[in-house]
Parts: sequence; C-alpha cells; structure tokens
Amino acid sequence: MEQELAMLRQLIAQLQDLLNFYGSPPPPPPPPLRHHHNHHLLLPHSDRCCVLNVEDGSADDYCGLLMAAEKPETFTMLEPTNPPPSKKIRKERNTRGKFPCSTSTTEAMEAEIWKDFPEDLLQPVIARLPVPTFFQFRSVCKNWNSLLHSESFSQHSTQAPQPDPWFYTITHENANLGAMYDPSSKKWYHHPTISSLPDKAIVFPVASAGGLVCFLDIGHRNFYVCNPLTGSVRELPARSVKVWSRVAVGMTFNRNAYKILWVGCDGEYEVYDSISNSWTRPGSMPASIKLPLSLNFRSQAVSVENTLYFMRSDPEGIVSYDVASGMWSQFEIPGPLHLSDQALAECSGRIMLVGLLSKNAATCVCIWELQRMTMLWKEVDRMPNLWCLEFYGKHVRMTCLGNKKGLLMLSLRSRQMNRLVTYDVASGEWEKVPSCMVPRGGRKRQWVACGTAFQPSPTAVA
Repeated sequence: MEQELAMLRQLIAQLQDLLNFYGSPPPPPPPPLRHHHNHHLLLPHSDRCCVLNVEDGSADDYCGLLMAAEKPETFTMLEPTNPPPSKKIRKERNTRGKFPCSTSTTEAMEAEIWKDFPEDLLQPVIARLPVPTFFQFRSVCKNWNSLLHSESFSQHSTQAPQPDPWFYTITHENANLGAMYDPSSKKWYHHPTISSLPDKAIVFPVASAGGLVCFLDIGHRNFYVCNPLTGSVRELPARSVKVWSRVAVGMTFNRNAYKILWVGCDGEYEVYDSISNSWTRPGSMPASIKLPLSLNFRSQAVSVENTLYFMRSDPEGIVSYDVASGMWSQFEIPGPLHLSDQALAECSGRIMLVGLLSKNAATCVCIWELQRMTMLWKEVDRMPNLWCLEFYGKHVRMTCLGNKKGLLMLSLRSRQMNRLVTYDVASGEWEKVPSCMVPRGGRKRQWVACGTAFQPSPTAVA
C-alpha cells in the first residue's frame, strides 16, 4: 500500500512539473461566428505564402504559388498583402497575460528539436512534398534552393510517390504564355513557355514524358524540350530529313534518357536520342503499312512502355512504333458510328478512345476501350446526361488536351460556350475545370487552344 501511494505521489509530482513547464491547458475554442449578409473569409496569417493566378476568384485561390520563370530554374515568390488583424477573444487575451512564458518556452523547445533534425531524413521528407509546396520551401535558404541540382535528392524524388499529372496548355490569345493546371488543387499557374526562344517564335506542346514537355514551332521545323516547372530547356538539333508538312510526334522516357519520334503522312520519320543528342532514321516504313498514313493530328500519340500509338483515318485504326526494336505495326480497327473529334488515350496499359457521339441534335462524350482479343472498340462510359443536355442543338467541337495515367482533359466549345472537363479513366469520375483567367488581366477568361499532360517533376532536366 505504501509503495502504491509513493508511486501516486511521484506521478502527481511529474504532472505538476509538466504543468509548470508548459503552462495551463489552452483556452476553450471561441463560439462560432454568426452569419451575416456580408460574408468575410478570415485566413490565417503566415510568414510566407504565395500568390496564384487562379480563375475563380475565391480567397483561397490567391494564397499559393506563382511560378513565374524570370530566369531559368528560378521562380518568383510574391508576398501577399497582410490581412487585417483579427480581434482577440477577451478570454484568450486574459489567458495569455497570465502565462507569458508558455509560448516562448514551447517555441524554444521546437527550435531545439528541428535544429538537430537528421540531414539524411531531410531530403526524403522534402521529396514527398507537393510540387507547389516544394518551390515554397526552396525560398527558405540556399541549401534547400540547391536541392534541384542534387543527385541524391533526385534519387529520393524518383523513389517518392509520383504526383498526379498536370496539364500544360496554350491559350488562343497568347501563344507564348503557358498555363499549367493542377487537378489535385484545381488551380492554374501561369508563366512564359520558354524564356530562351528566339523573337517572334511560336511553339506548341506536342508530347511529354518523364516530367519534360516537347514543343514544336508553328513551322513544324524546330523542336524544343523543356521542364515547365524549372525552365530547364534544350533546343534539339536540326532534323536531317526536311519535311515541311505537318508531323505527328511521340515521346518516351527511360532511365533519365528520352526519345522523340516524328512521323509524316508520306511515311518519313526520325528518332531523336537525348544521350547522343542527334536524329537518326533506324529504317524505312514497311510495305505492309498503307501510305499515305492519313494521320489524325487532333489525337496525340499515347505511349505504353516503349511503344508509341498513333491514330489514322484511312483505313481507320492505329499505327504503332516500338522504340526499342524499331518495328512498325498497323491495326485496322473500325470506329464507332456517328463519331467525331476522336482521340486516343491510355490507362494502365489499356488503349482507350474518347470522342463525340452525335445523332440528330444530341451530342455526348463517350469513352471506349480497345479489346485485344477482337481488336474492336467497346464503350465503357459516357458523360453524365445532365452535362450532355448543354450541348443539345449546338455544333460542338472537342479537343483532347493530353492524358497521363488515365487522366484526360477535354476542351468542349461552340459559338455559345467553352467548357473544360477532366475525366479519370480508372475511377470514371467527371469534373468541371475552372476557367483559365488572364494573369493581371481582370476577369477575362481565356480559351485553351491546345495542350498536353505531363508528370510534374522538379528534378527532370532537359
């Protein structure tokens, strides 16, 4: 009995010591605010936050990150205006007056803990931060800012879970102003496409792989590869085959090296290797493939492992190229009836087809999957009927702005409307995308002309 009383006294003494060290328990939460006609959103103040060029104008949209590439591999952090000081609750003010040393003691304790944080754990932790948060952390000190050039940090980033794909788009009003959309946060980021472009050069995103985006100029002559997040850019050497007509482009990435394939309707093609920094023509188009190819340039190429798939219209089907073996293949696959503006997509190795299905005055977006056994398209999903009613009686055009990991962005437009939606092939979820606004241009909405999906990677180097 005496031993139990001694243990009880010791426990009470320890609790008393903890109370004296940390202060009293925090005050109870304030009562909920009543709603009035004039709504104000109170945001917690932080020492550093960033500003997003987002279109929907909510208070949260303007606390984020503006990735403005003033120089290659740098971003500008913009400080927001300080919010008005919020009125303290009387009970909270009285409590703070009674225990002035509690906060300072806790802050000193936290500083001591983080000062001795192991360096070998710091990089794995930072590598798992969301992309906008990572660029926020880069502005803390020179050591963290230099992580982009660290080989060890690049390895940690490769091992970390990959974020959801982003979409890089070009607006119809300014071809040299890129707009990136993050589906996870539903936010837009604006910055110039490539800062080192020649004057009056206009380029468009045509493919992506490994966190890099491939651009082609409007004359279909010069290629550029860029990391939109860091500004790392490479101008590819001139092609050995002079082709002035339109070409289709595909891109693959494997072990820090990428390859780019362009192919023309007459069967000419070349492959670029980033290791040798040169274009080569591994062989010639086999005689079994019908020429001209009649490529569908509205559909971007999709990549499954080392094979690129292109859509063709005559005969209807797919043309594929194995980057590893250099072999071409052709598959004649009849398309669904009443289909228009179709494009290829990919999800976990499955080849998908997305297009507009129109009959009479009704129009709907449909998704098909290629059946490997029968080599036929099977419908697997449709846009919700309530959304399709908006297209009734309108001449709607659709552009697939790219896909990675089965996430599509679709641009649906007519004379009366312009809509952006995303579709997740794996989950079957449809979501409306907030409109893209002109940065520093008021509330003017921009139409998205073209784009591609890419995997955001701060460590990818062109």
